[in-house]
Amino acid sequence: MFGALGDIHGAFEAARGIMERHPEVPFWLCVGDVADADGRYEPLPAPLYWIKGNNEDFDVVAGYKAPPYCYISNGEAVTIDGLRVAGLGGTFAPTMYDLTAAELPHPKKSTPKATELADRRRHFVREEVERCKAMSNIDIFLSHEAPRPFRSPRGNDAGKTQINEVVAAMRPKLHLFGHHHRFAEAEVAGVPSVCLDLVTNSYLVIDRKTLKYQHLAVK
Repeated sequence: MFGALGDIHGAFEAARGIMERHPEVPFWLCVGDVADADGRYEPLPAPLYWIKGNNEDFDVVAGYKAPPYCYISNGEAVTIDGLRVAGLGGTFAPTMYDLTAAELPHPKKSTPKATELADRRRHFVREEVERCKAMSNIDIFLSHEAPRPFRSPRGNDAGKTQINEVVAAMRPKLHLFGHHHRFAEAEVAGVPSVCLDLVTNSYLVIDRKTLKYQHLAVK
């Protein structure tokens, strides 16, 4: 058994409450946007494996490689308790997509507020998408963006084609994503695809062998 959390956005008390409610769960996955508005990460009682959202302190995330915070870089696959987990964090920006990750513009000095528009490290790029598409034998694929179609409250399709392409090529057993702050279930290229709600609203507990999940409300 393991767990999955949606966007945290600094609601660390809620995240800790969920983890403490399930001491039998050895680790948790998260689909990004963990930091608070000032780019801080507070202690957690269980390991959290997460991808970047568009709201992080991008000066520090890559350094979180040991519990409780275990960062999964874009285009990276990690093995957690025998599960193969791959990630593609961040958001899509057409003007940034064909840059390399190293070329993404960002302020030279540390910017605790990860929402700074100047920090383009919040995006993913083509080279990272291609690395994900080349992966195989992946159990869980984590993305921050949604696949298409994904209807926003305004009725437009907020999904991104690149996520569909990765899911279709990679063929993970389960796809989890966030960013849109509501629970939703779909199927993409034959793969179960689940949007996770804010951590203050709900979360998933997932069977380690079957990958069937329980959607649980925060009480």
